[in-house]
Amino acid sequence: MASSNDVTQDFLDSVQYQPESILQYERVYGEDFVSPGGKALAREMIGRLELAPGSRVLDVGCGLGGSAFVMAREFGLKVDGIDLSKNMLEIANRKLAAYGLAGQVNLEWKDCLQLECDGLYDAIYSRDVFLHIHDKSRLFSVLHTALRTGGRLLFTDYCCGPKPWSDEFTDYVHAREYDLHTPKEYAQLIEDAGFSDVIGEDVSARFAELLQAEVVHITEAGLDASVREKLLASWQQKIERAKAGEQRWGFFTAVK
Repeated sequence: MASSNDVTQDFLDSVQYQPESILQYERVYGEDFVSPGGKALAREMIGRLELAPGSRVLDVGCGLGGSAFVMAREFGLKVDGIDLSKNMLEIANRKLAAYGLAGQVNLEWKDCLQLECDGLYDAIYSRDVFLHIHDKSRLFSVLHTALRTGGRLLFTDYCCGPKPWSDEFTDYVHAREYDLHTPKEYAQLIEDAGFSDVIGEDVSARFAELLQAEVVHITEAGLDASVREKLLASWQQKIERAKAGEQRWGFFTAVK
């Protein structure tokens, strides 16, 4: 069970990740993906881990399995993907079976705060997931324990500018039940958990570029007009928040 301050499976599946919403996001980000940059950026991020074939990776918040499938197919990695959204996993496991990757990829429902493994993974990877988790200190402590000595943590996540925030951004964060930090604060949380070689980069400029490209995807995705307009409005709001410096994007790596 997640702590009372953390997002629950019921909230995710009833608010943000209803089945129809998941498929709409996939139309925007590309087949098998629900995170910025889709397959191309996933391939780039996985390459930065510099893992030997056969290495074992934990994909936290695996979503539709896109990154895990790339890890297995293109990098020869063994992947355990976990997610708190049962709606996501139902679709992801259908894809896994269709792709015939069950020998290399395992996808299951699990709360990352409840991991009970010590030194099991060569790397932990996550894309825009930790914003849902309020107990960041516990999160990074658990992930630190799950890595072998010398193992690497790599993730991207939504971040924020310093407070005070505008009313619009405050309402957005509260409605989604996000827990956001500045990139600098995030890096300190990782270091406090015992990680070394911590790198935290504010990559908001790239985030803005991706958002603009995704606007084009939305207009060309063949979505129903009402869905298209809703998504375009949502993306435009994100672009405006990014321009204002309130909604930011961070890239983080660290070593155990």
